[in-house]
Amino acid sequence: MNKPIIKRRGGPRTFDRDSAVETAMTLFWRHGYEGVSISDLTDAIGVAPPSLYAAFGSKAGLYREALDRYATLPGALVGLGQAESLDMAVQGLLRAAVDGIVDPGLERGCMVSTGLLECAVEHGGLARDLAARRRAVRDAVAEALSRWLDPPKAEALAGYLCVVLQGLSVQARDGGSREDLEEMAGEAMAGIRARRLGTHRSGSGGGQNPSAAPH
Repeated sequence: MNKPIIKRRGGPRTFDRDSAVETAMTLFWRHGYEGVSISDLTDAIGVAPPSLYAAFGSKAGLYREALDRYATLPGALVGLGQAESLDMAVQGLLRAAVDGIVDPGLERGCMVSTGLLECAVEHGGLARDLAARRRAVRDAVAEALSRWLDPPKAEALAGYLCVVLQGLSVQARDGGSREDLEEMAGEAMAGIRARRLGTHRSGSGGGQNPSAAPH
């Protein structure tokens, strides 16, 4: 677990909200929303249930704050930042994704990609929140790719890449090694290159224009 959340300073216990959210994020990331009880949270944070409810309103409220905290961590989108070509952008995205989901200092997988894909009916609102966050990632990827592709193609490639990212996350949670995940990412990259080159060839009567391939 992370460092103790509640510290004695010569008097009553004090509540460290920032550390509480950090601890909750780790628990939710590791076990999923429905796999973490209020008792799990209060035991890990070191507070009584009334204090937790007073601070966050509900378990769902704490979960949303944990998701917001998770969003501040370096993730796959970092790999798009300094890309100078489509090829570099896709490679950077996939590389950063693998780095994030197998970081030995963090939980495995992506808290958003695999969050609440199936849930009880009463948690439908949270599931829709997660779906919206996943769409926001796809939109951010599409916007970055639009530097090199027209909007429909950028959106299509972004959708495919997000499918790959979600699959990599599941494989990481299932114990896949960094080497395995890098190989999977490489296969996805090779497929994207081949498709783009093949599309250009079919559209140009079979002639090859080197400028059409990612560079």
